[in-house]
Amino acid sequence: MRKLLLSVLFFLLLALPAGAEIVISEVMASNGVYTNGEAYDWIELHNTGSKKVDLSGCYLSDSQKNRTKWAFPPNTSIKAGGYLLVYCTGEEMSPGSKSTFYANFKISASGDQIYLTAADGKTDLVAFSFPAQYGNISWGLPQDGGEYGYFEEATPGKKNGKAAFLSRTDAPEILTAGGFYDAAVTVQAKGPKGASLRYTLDGSTPTEKSKLFPEKGLAFSKTGVLRIRAFGENQVSSEIVSASYFIGEEQPVAVVSLITDEKYLFDKKTGALVKGNNADYPNYEREWEYPTNIEFYNAEGLCEINQMGTFTAAGHSARQNAQKSIAIYARKAYGEDRFYFNPFPNRDYDSYKSLLLRGANSDAFSTRLRDVVISSLAEPLDIIYQDALAIEVYINGEYWGHYNLREKINKHFIAQWENVTEEEAIDHIDILARTGRDEFLQNGDNTDWLALCDFCKKEDLNNPENLEYVLSQLDVDSMFTHAIFEIIVGNDDFTNVRVYRVSGGKWKYLLFDVEAGFLSLDKAPMNYYLKKVTDKIQGFRHEPMAALLNVPEMEEKFLSRFAEILEISFQWPYMESKFAPWEETLEILIPRHLARWPHFTMKEWRQNVDAVKYYARVRPMKIVALLQKHMKLTDEEVEAHFSRVQKLLEEANILK
Repeated sequence: MRKLLLSVLFFLLLALPAGAEIVISEVMASNGVYTNGEAYDWIELHNTGSKKVDLSGCYLSDSQKNRTKWAFPPNTSIKAGGYLLVYCTGEEMSPGSKSTFYANFKISASGDQIYLTAADGKTDLVAFSFPAQYGNISWGLPQDGGEYGYFEEATPGKKNGKAAFLSRTDAPEILTAGGFYDAAVTVQAKGPKGASLRYTLDGSTPTEKSKLFPEKGLAFSKTGVLRIRAFGENQVSSEIVSASYFIGEEQPVAVVSLITDEKYLFDKKTGALVKGNNADYPNYEREWEYPTNIEFYNAEGLCEINQMGTFTAAGHSARQNAQKSIAIYARKAYGEDRFYFNPFPNRDYDSYKSLLLRGANSDAFSTRLRDVVISSLAEPLDIIYQDALAIEVYINGEYWGHYNLREKINKHFIAQWENVTEEEAIDHIDILARTGRDEFLQNGDNTDWLALCDFCKKEDLNNPENLEYVLSQLDVDSMFTHAIFEIIVGNDDFTNVRVYRVSGGKWKYLLFDVEAGFLSLDKAPMNYYLKKVTDKIQGFRHEPMAALLNVPEMEEKFLSRFAEILEISFQWPYMESKFAPWEETLEILIPRHLARWPHFTMKEWRQNVDAVKYYARVRPMKIVALLQKHMKLTDEEVEAHFSRVQKLLEEANILK
């Protein structure tokens, strides 16, 4: 132990004013507390002296060779007995103020050094190192002094705990696999020698006050969840291990089981899945991200993943639904930084960073299949879309209904589709929603997109140079495919437009959230996509499309692609092959789902599905006439582009 301390810790105080004693009192190098998708590591400085210390112009760095990586801004000080927190972002951003700052370097969970250097850039005020870190466990000085060590609970910006430890208890092992059992099962577990095993059955985090795990095992006679933690003497408690036991449950499809503390779920003050006490700013809108254990059991009952990660409430207006959509994330601070499995039928990826448990959102009270089926029609069209799998979800052992497991739209989702593998390139993928303005910037930068839209608004693309410039920036095939698909299915939710760009690539369109499709024979959303350049912007930037369609050769390309997509994706035998498996699956799942969430009847569900299938068959046959009228196409143009596909549709889609 003495060797460990000597090898990992050195602490120097130099050149501070009399009465001033600055220490690095706590560091977190593997943070698991996420806010808006970010969990920056942090360094806590503490003034243990009796006088305020001015740090203006002083430097903080993790490099012995470069002590001036980041400087405290003017008017930075720590009062006597006060704390100052520096988040290590690795990005150039506002330095912060008062007691919270943002440095442009990162610190390493494998162990690192930190230097606080005077404003001269040469004189060390504090030099400090720390050993390899455990996920979401901080390292620092106990509040009453003593030796550095690991804390059971991190306290950023606040007084540290009274005890710090030099090691962590090894995790226990659940010997009886979680999964599906026909009858009661007795679960066995073991822990490291000398440690006590504590357990809970309600999803809560085991503490030293939780019940001791019985040596003879624990009997499960009904569906439930188990969490176990090991507590060793003079050590930080172990990681939590968890498992779900489904007793006498039928399993028609794959299952996702989430296990987490009730306070993270439904508590009015802290729960992410409830409205809470603030009617103007509901909890489910706050993007709170909390730890959870995540299990995935495939349709054969095999557990493909069981790991800690995080979850948030997901979706937009549908967050108001009782059955919330839930995003889940693999986070390094809790173990694996990916979900190493592939649940989707049309993907060959070996892992995912995040996934979406989608509660069917606005289609939750209708068919629960419209978005997944319509999205699947894009499979042969070379445009990015979310794959899907019907699942059932349990939360803390309670059946939570039918969900559609989806790929989650973010930079990692796009990187997989575009085969981008370098982390820096992934970080710089641009993703923009709606109009692409700052409030709709999901990742990266929007400057080039807004400039391109403005260029299309102002310049005549019949000028070859102007057209060449736009074609060098924009993947026209992607834009046309997206617009045509949305028009054919009649997706009237026109704000659901996103564009993206990988480094060195062109802007492309992303297909998602088409559950408002196949609802009518109206011309919408044609009037949103096919507009004049000077028309009012509604939901997304229409100018690139409008400007290109003013170029005869581009209009020809658009019409040809329109006919091609009708032929590829919208003949009824192909569409029926997409509807059929979802209908068959939901026919089994919906009765139990309705017992949990009684929003409609099975009869109404059947009627709704039949209505969607009717529009799926008829709308493609009607769309050419609507397009002709809207674009003022001549009969000769319609004949040239659509005569073949119209005959195919009349044969394939006609109602028998």
